[in-house]
Amino acid sequence: MTLRTTKSTVTFHAPFSMPNVLGEQPAGTYDIEIDEELIEGIERTAYRRVATLLYLRTPGSTRTCIITADDLAAALERDSLGRQQD
Repeated sequence: MTLRTTKSTVTFHAPFSMPNVLGEQPAGTYDIEIDEELIEGIERTAYRRVATLLYLRTPGSTRTCIITADDLAAALERDSLGRQQD
């Protein structure tokens, strides 16, 4: 199995919560990793997402939460809508 990992960051401008993340998290910038596996047997190169990870860093520790792309998108959308109303 060929796996590729994409790293990025997301910024929340207000506290947020989402499924599989314990409690409300403060506004800030968070690291995201997306793992995708190569789909073999087709004519072009294609990948399928197999995991989305959110890293919660606090002084002295890092917690990794497995989230879905849909949950992340929804949380970012709520954050964006909240900023538009201000």
